[in-house]
Amino acid sequence: MEIRIFYLAIGLLLSNFLYCQSNPQPNIIIIIADDAAWNDSGAYGNTSIKTPNINKLAKEGLVFDNAFLTTSSCSPSRCSILTGRYPRSTGAPELHMPLPKDQILFAGNLQKVGYFTAAIGKYHIGPERKEFNQIQDSKPSGAELWVKTLKERPKDKPFFMWFAAHDPHRPYTEETIKEPHDPKKIEVPPYLPDNDSTRIDLARYYDEISRLDMYLGDVMEELKRQKVDDNTLVIFMSDNGRPFPRDKTRLYDSGIKTPFIVRWPKSIKSGRTNALISAIDIAPTLCELAGASMSESFQGNSFVPLLKDPNASIRDKIVAEHNWHDYQSQEQAVRTQDFLYIRNALPYYNASPPADAVNSPTYRKMIEMHNEAGLEEEYMDCFIVPRPGEELYNVKKDPYQMHNLSQDPEYSDTLELMSDQLDEWLRIYGEYPFTPLREDKFYRWTGQVIKTD
Repeated sequence: MEIRIFYLAIGLLLSNFLYCQSNPQPNIIIIIADDAAWNDSGAYGNTSIKTPNINKLAKEGLVFDNAFLTTSSCSPSRCSILTGRYPRSTGAPELHMPLPKDQILFAGNLQKVGYFTAAIGKYHIGPERKEFNQIQDSKPSGAELWVKTLKERPKDKPFFMWFAAHDPHRPYTEETIKEPHDPKKIEVPPYLPDNDSTRIDLARYYDEISRLDMYLGDVMEELKRQKVDDNTLVIFMSDNGRPFPRDKTRLYDSGIKTPFIVRWPKSIKSGRTNALISAIDIAPTLCELAGASMSESFQGNSFVPLLKDPNASIRDKIVAEHNWHDYQSQEQAVRTQDFLYIRNALPYYNASPPADAVNSPTYRKMIEMHNEAGLEEEYMDCFIVPRPGEELYNVKKDPYQMHNLSQDPEYSDTLELMSDQLDEWLRIYGEYPFTPLREDKFYRWTGQVIKTD
């Protein structure tokens, strides 16, 4: 048996080597949204939102139905993606922490094999780095300079572009797109109250995703104009969940699951894959495809096998964490194909949304309803104190993770198994390195800044 496994492993490595050798270095573009939920596009089943270009990308590419982030928090998520490391391993595990200088960005590995690299739009990982030849920002969308960068790039080099939108981050305006979404036609998640405040808020959020979709379409048209479309690998993803209660910062699928579409006409067939991948898998994958070295610091697995065979598998679980983001938090999660397990070290705090969502029309209305004893049980998650120290969900039967099974005897073995898996992960990557705990920056009920002397 061991000999057979050895030869299978050798065969897989050889197959991957020949696969990469037979394909020239691809151009690479990552288009990353800021606060977009995994299922808010037509490609993932939301028929109420206008995303024709994302839908087209999905039709022509490989759609990942189980892609997960390592955290649902803006800057830690981006640092994790660009280093191929868990947030607690990057030295920047909490919101707004700058990435330490000694952390390796995979863009630098690509530079060493001839790539021109540029970061355009929302950067949010700290000071500018030599791993990116060009770093620019633009407002309001963050995408205004994407096509310009493609036009002005060196034409004698392969390129890696980090195209980072500000959309659909709050605040929202009334005239983001020419034909705004109708609040009456919005899909309201089952954990948010269905009322005018929520619908209008979601409609403006949809508008910003549609604006991002427009810029994505412009990029795809420019690639065709330059005749580099066939050998350009394009990834569309998000950095965390939508900026609404029970979404952004949370460890449910609504927080850590990301849209993930990979299009590379020269080498990838269109379709869908149910395989689990983590955001830390991006760095080793792109380095492998580019023929670049694999940094020993990478903690993920290459998903090149999935690009050849969508039915393959590269991991049996993902792990994510929730650290300080406006408020104190210490949570970790293990997610498999069937279950989600969450452990909370600070259950005496309510699960407040981030400050921008606390100030949203949706949450202000929820607080009003709560104070008037009119908020129904299914919408109470953010107000529960104390919270359970452990949560367990059957994601097949409970896709929105609303029914905690941690106290159900029928699932005691599953609870113990996943708790052990998290213990092992903590032994490898560190227990609680964040001391002392950062204090809350905002009041959890009002979203107002806490003034200190």
